[in-house]
Amino acid sequence: MNRLLRYVSGMFNYLPEGCAVSVKMLRRPAVEAMTGLGRSSIYDLMSRGEFPRPIKLTAKAVGWPESVVQDWLEERIAATPDAAT
Repeated sequence: MNRLLRYVSGMFNYLPEGCAVSVKMLRRPAVEAMTGLGRSSIYDLMSRGEFPRPIKLTAKAVGWPESVVQDWLEERIAATPDAAT
């Protein structure tokens, strides 16, 4: 089983057998747009272990599962005092 499939199957262990799962992968520009962070900020946060690392898609391409980025954003919002909900 390749790394992406292991990663995804670990995310969805609670789903019933035979249930199809669609995972949307985001490339860096989409992650930047979704988070409002620039490239250097994303890589700085990753180096400090504060942002999820991407999944290698091909020899030259990486991507982040959309749900992982969304979870990270929700954690940041929850950790902010008086965050708007």
